[in-house]
Amino acid sequence: MKRELTIAIDGYSSCGKSTFAKLIAKKLGYLYIDSGSMYRSATLYFLRKGYIGADNINVDAIIEDINQVAISFEMDKISGEQVTLLNGENVEAKIRGIEVSGFVSQISAIAEVRSHMVAILRSIGGNRGIVMDGRDIGTVVFPDADIKIFMTASVDVRAKRRFDELSGKGVSVDLEEIKNNIIARDLTDENRDISPLRRADDAVILDNSRMTIKQQMVWFEELLEKYLDEN
Repeated sequence: MKRELTIAIDGYSSCGKSTFAKLIAKKLGYLYIDSGSMYRSATLYFLRKGYIGADNINVDAIIEDINQVAISFEMDKISGEQVTLLNGENVEAKIRGIEVSGFVSQISAIAEVRSHMVAILRSIGGNRGIVMDGRDIGTVVFPDADIKIFMTASVDVRAKRRFDELSGKGVSVDLEEIKNNIIARDLTDENRDISPLRRADDAVILDNSRMTIKQQMVWFEELLEKYLDEN
């Protein structure tokens, strides 16, 4: 490969973006950045501070406190997996629960939160080869990314994947609750005023409803080969 690339992977929640992006980064020897975990970490921070309640979100307090949210990534020495740090604390397990999932789209819709996160993402990205996944990577964070992929899958498939993931971690969850959460997140993501979820005009769609991860990697390898041939 002549130069290191920026690869942006956007799409709906629970489509397997992180798994896909991690494998691509590993294959290419690139840095992987999970933007979704950053918004989840911010949501966890605001939950802990009491700014988020069942019937109210204190937006003013969130805006005033957003600069206190510092997020970074490191490799876990035991698992060998990349983990997310919130103000120095490993919160990888804590940000995957249903409570954080229930509020993350609303927190992500706050303009000041998104601006803070985009600044962090661009800073982490630097000038090296990266694979980043999220909701607005190809449209806002890195609009000039070399390769843009937009992932989607049916709601039922996504709910079952999320259910299996959480159950595998020993988390007691209800499949119907997860499905309803995904539907609500889709609506919020697509209709927020700031950086709504949408496919970049030059993004390639990957519907992985009926694909294994191995088939997805074959699909990516063909896409990468085509890109390199044309550039």
